[in-house]
Amino acid sequence: MASRINTGFTLIPNQKYRRSNRRSSSYFSNTLGSDSQPLSTLGNFKALPLEIFQIILRYLSVKDISMLSMVSKTVSQHIINYISTSSGSKRLLLQDFHNLELPSKRQDSAILEHYRSLGLLFKRCTLLLPTRERLKYIHKILAEVSCFKFNGCAAPIQCLGLPCYGMFLQTLTAGWDELECHRVYNFLCELTNLSRKMQTVVCSKPGSARKLELRIRLFCRNVLLDHWTHRSDSAFWLTRILKPWPMVNQARLLYIIFGPISPQDVVPREWLLENNARLLILSGNNICFTFMASKAVNGRAIELAKLIVFLALVCEKELYCMDWAVKMMQKVCKVFSTAMERNNFLQNVANAFACVIMEMLQSVMAGDRDEDDRSFLNLFHLVHAQANFHKEVLYLTMNTLST
Repeated sequence: MASRINTGFTLIPNQKYRRSNRRSSSYFSNTLGSDSQPLSTLGNFKALPLEIFQIILRYLSVKDISMLSMVSKTVSQHIINYISTSSGSKRLLLQDFHNLELPSKRQDSAILEHYRSLGLLFKRCTLLLPTRERLKYIHKILAEVSCFKFNGCAAPIQCLGLPCYGMFLQTLTAGWDELECHRVYNFLCELTNLSRKMQTVVCSKPGSARKLELRIRLFCRNVLLDHWTHRSDSAFWLTRILKPWPMVNQARLLYIIFGPISPQDVVPREWLLENNARLLILSGNNICFTFMASKAVNGRAIELAKLIVFLALVCEKELYCMDWAVKMMQKVCKVFSTAMERNNFLQNVANAFACVIMEMLQSVMAGDRDEDDRSFLNLFHLVHAQANFHKEVLYLTMNTLST
């Protein structure tokens, strides 16, 4: 994870602490009325009856209770037990998720800030527990909030429940290492049966399970992805979502999670080939080659040749190494099974350069110029791209012959 919290502290000599060896049974088994509790760690609170202590907690803000929980392990236990009472949970687990008077900017709403503070309180109260036990206890407390469940709310789009749950989890897990965050994601998947639900939508026809697609979108965005400050943290959780699936299903999930909710949200239009080429370059060599090889295998050599032209154009515009485009073309050539197919493909690349240049030239000669002369600049870059592309092809050919 990119964001880290400083966990440096001084240990008492000759004592070793391992969180995996701690046990939760004794942590929550003691009740407030037990004589075995070390009351001396309560300080001045030891003179107070349990009822008075809980009344005091009612007058403290969540942030103040969070600070108080760090006084000692015994005080933390008292607070945990207070949270478990009906009055404590009713006060702390606010459920006004459908109040239309809340500000439209959700990040600034009071209820989101409340659950951010509540996440910090649970983070401190469960500090001594192993990750799995922390998650089980927290789920036990939050289970009574129906809007935190995957299918718990009848109006999920208008509900702040999942965003509050996400804010809570983000605060709880901030600073955890990747292994612990893996466990959090696995726990959530087991809890919600998320993997099975994703399998249902990616194996169905688009739109045939709209309600389930919407639920997956809202859960992934509001709980796992949207609350992080650093992109690397969002990327970590997105990787966990996508990694188990093949590329075609990853694309489907990305569309479900980040695409439009309804046809009225956007008018789909075909991307310009230049933008397709730029996306492929930024996606990395593996994805770019897989995409292009798929076209080669399926007999779409003309489309592939035109894509090569725009890869060269993007390399020229963005000052990328042109030999990358040539080497990618060389790698794709090996996908073709016969020499005739390879030669036809190379002829198509040469023809594609000529055709695209002529199209741009006709546009310029027709006077279709933008205010910034974009058409002319595109033609200028394409001519240079063709020259540099063929120069790299000649270098590659001569180096091969010399060896």
